[in-house]
This record gives sequence, structure tokens and C-alpha cells, in this order.
Amino acid sequence: MKIPIPFGRTFQDLDVPGTRLKGILESRLHTLEKSLGERELVENALARPIASPPLSELAAGKKRVAIITSDHPRPVPSRVTLPLLLHEIRSTSPDADITVVVATGCHRAMTDDEMRDRFGGDVCERERFLVHDATADDCFEKIGVLPSGGDCIVNKAVLDADLLVAEGFIEPHFFAGFSGGRKAVMPGCANRITVLANHCAEFIANDRSRTGILDGNPIHADMVHAARRASLAFILNVILDADKRIVAAFAGDMDDAHRAGCDFLRRHCEVDAAPADIVVTSNGGYPLDQNIYQAVKGMTGAEASCRPGGVIVIAAECSDGHGGDDFHNAFSVHPTPEAVMREIMSRGRNETEPDQWQTQIFCRVLMKCRVVMVTGPNAPRGMVERLNMEWAPTVADAMRRAGEILGDPGASVTVIPDGVGVIVRE
Repeated sequence: MKIPIPFGRTFQDLDVPGTRLKGILESRLHTLEKSLGERELVENALARPIASPPLSELAAGKKRVAIITSDHPRPVPSRVTLPLLLHEIRSTSPDADITVVVATGCHRAMTDDEMRDRFGGDVCERERFLVHDATADDCFEKIGVLPSGGDCIVNKAVLDADLLVAEGFIEPHFFAGFSGGRKAVMPGCANRITVLANHCAEFIANDRSRTGILDGNPIHADMVHAARRASLAFILNVILDADKRIVAAFAGDMDDAHRAGCDFLRRHCEVDAAPADIVVTSNGGYPLDQNIYQAVKGMTGAEASCRPGGVIVIAAECSDGHGGDDFHNAFSVHPTPEAVMREIMSRGRNETEPDQWQTQIFCRVLMKCRVVMVTGPNAPRGMVERLNMEWAPTVADAMRRAGEILGDPGASVTVIPDGVGVIVRE
């Protein structure tokens, strides 16, 4: 059986004998019948918002409007969604001063090419964009304290708006439960101090800070609080299939519309684990597989179906390399995942260091399974091996190495073609 595994903008074929295959875990979104086009789905959502007046009504009389959008690793179809939001706002407030805020969180800024690719050259030239910088302390304001006790500090460009709107997409998220909605404000437009407090070791280790869980999730609770304090008035969130095309759209109240989208997604992407010795997965291809940092998300889907001591094979092109110096350098002082984990867990809530949350979850995976990673030329073998993984040039080579590690060329295999697109029930 040949199974295509997303890799950058292409695929790598996985060839697995049926006798070894325990299961192929896929989202049912990929086979969802589409009766409407992408634009129609979004227009219908905007026409019938959830628990909110229409955006055009909210925009009437507003002078300063901010629209939060996502940064480069996230496949938000802004060429479809952003023009429709702009139209809704200007239909009742044609002279509104609109700023599109790119919510980078603690990530790097988007390049000009990435901006044009995401939004379109005409929109980039016509609209005013502001790229959030979590370290530029002069552009922030404290608006209270989070439920966790951390300071809630948010970009003034968001707070100074008469109307705050956010676009995004919803997918399973490995510690916030789901992406989208409230995440536009925090971590999207928050100061790094606020992000670090929210992403502390204590919260990441909480058994409710997991894929597909919102209720009781302390990270989610902080995010909702920050979005409410920042007066996030309206969201447009979409759900995408494997081809990154819109299959559903939800608009309206920041929490209610987001939860409606999460419920829809859960119904279509929850799958039962198929425990196996080897689990093969990806980060869903471009743009989410641009670096090793982001690829940890795909590993967690595989972790839920990999037997202890088994092997995860993950394919991620990593055209952007490792994705963060702090993450990449985590093993330079403590060479084993166990030692790194002990160091992280010793830090208090206000001692969180940049990227430690990704490292913490990565170590959790490495402490359960061996990982063989297939990457492109921008994430060479040495880079992968410094992060306590093994490297392979192709999925086929990675499968051979997995068999060698286990001492069993006939070891059982589960395939999760898109590791960030499913919620695996253990």
C-alpha cells in the first residue's frame, strides 16, 4: 500500500505491506462533500454570525479598526477572508482607519515575500499592516492580570482600536486544545512576558493542556481572559481540508463562534488510536512544516498512538531550519531529554524561558519514543541529530532505520498522514 505523506509543497510515498498496517488515522474533513465554494462559505458565516450582530453593524460609526491576522506558519486563507472582512467594515464605516495586525506571537516577523504570498500584492500595497513584535516594550500596555496570575500585557495597536476583529483558522492544538479564536490576542499580540507566564512548565504539564481540550485547560482560560480584556468583538475562523481549502466558516462572538467551530472540527477529526511499534506522520506539509520547532505538533499526534519504546517517523521539509535558537540550543547544556525536562520543571511560573514549552513537549515525546526525522536541505542531518533525533533523507530510509532500531523489519505501523489535523483518542 502506497500512502502519500505531506512534505513541504509535495509528498513522499510511504510503502507499507498491509500485513504490518494497524491503521491510517485521517480527518474526515478530507472527504467532506463540499456544496459551496470557499467565498460562499465565508459570506454565509458573516451573514449569520453566532451570538453577535453582523460585523457591518458593529463597524458603524467606528473610527479606528484593527483586524488581527495570522503569521507565516499558519495556512489562513487571507486572500479569501481578509477582503470580505474589509468590505463588511467599510460598508457602514467607509472612512474607518483600519490597521491589519500580523499576530506573530513570539515568532519572527514575516518577510515581504511571505506577506505578498499570504495577502496578495494589491492588498499589501493598499492596506496598512503592522507586524507585532513581542519584544518591543514601548508599544505595549498592561490591562490587568490573567487568571494564572501573570501580567496581561498587549500591543497598543490592538487596544487603541474602537473595534477589534480577528481572522484565523481552527485546527487541533497540542496544548491550547484548538487554535483560532482567542489566540489572536494572546499569544498573538501579547508581550513576551505574558506569553511566558501563560506557557509555563506547570501549565504545559497539566493533563488538561492537551489536544482537543478547552474546559479546564489553564492555558485556554488565560487566553480567553486576555481576549475579553482586549475587547475582541468579532472573529472569522475557518476550517481547512488537506488541500488547505475552506470547508467550513464560523463568525461572531469570540468564544461562542470559536466553540462552534471547535465542535464541528471535533466531530470530523477525532480518531481512535491504533497502537503500533512505528507511527509515520507529518506536519501537514507547507506552511506548518517550515521548521523543526513547529514539527513538534505533528509528533504529539503520533505520540498518542506509538507504543512506549517505539519509533516515530516524521516528515517535515523545514525550509526555515530549526525555527528558534532557544529551542535548538536546549540540548547544548543538558544532552538528554530527561535532563532537559528536569531543568524545565524546576522553573517557576515566572521563570519561563523562551520556547521552553515546545522543548518540554518535545522532551515528553523523546522520553517515550525514538524519533527519526525526514527533512529538506535547510535542516541538515547535524541539526536534527543535535536535537536528539535521528535523520533520514526519505521516508523509505526512515522506515528502514526504524526497523533496525526495533530489531524487527516487520514491526507494526500506524500512519497519520497529517499529524496536526487529527485528535487521537488514546
